[in-house]
Amino acid sequence: MDFKKARERMVREQLIPRGIKDPRVLEAMRKVPRHLFVDEALQNQAYSDRPLLIGEKQTISQPYMVALMTEALELKGDEKVLEIGTGSGYQTAILAELADKVYSIERLRSLSQKARKILDRLHYFNVVLKVGDGTLGWPEYAPYDAIIVTAGSPKVPEPLVEQLAEGGRLVIPVGDPYTQELVKLVKTPEGIEKKSLTICRFVNLIGKHGWKESEY
Repeated sequence: MDFKKARERMVREQLIPRGIKDPRVLEAMRKVPRHLFVDEALQNQAYSDRPLLIGEKQTISQPYMVALMTEALELKGDEKVLEIGTGSGYQTAILAELADKVYSIERLRSLSQKARKILDRLHYFNVVLKVGDGTLGWPEYAPYDAIIVTAGSPKVPEPLVEQLAEGGRLVIPVGDPYTQELVKLVKTPEGIEKKSLTICRFVNLIGKHGWKESEY
């Protein structure tokens, strides 16, 4: 399979027609080899218009959803970004292409270790990974210019809002375990501005300020 052609087709047929316009986001989606972030048996499906299983009951998001969430962060290249839910590491790699530094938290050690190997192999050395409760954020490196949450939460975790820089953008799916609203929050001197982006469905965000393990 010609993966480069598959990426170009993904951008041309899945992203641009749905309104993804940021040229930097489109270029990152053309560049990052998504097929390396899934099991070998699924590589021929890596550029299809849907999420794929990556083990541990987790998924790699649909390409369009990755592009939509990334575009909403409005990255210019000099930002410090916090990602909640490293997962396969694919979204992390897209962020690494577009921001100065990426801090990413994953609850499951096995996924974090696997992601680290792939990110290192692709020379994304501007990424710092951590295993822990993402709903608590990562206060050590706050404030962040942008925060992205790649799992659905019953509410917006307050620590993430607190760790957002003034003018910073937070993109997160909020709702019940089956359907969420993808929202974008912007921290302004007057307070939090909220915008709805789309309806979506993500795996559950587990943690102190998300879903409890027993509810999953």
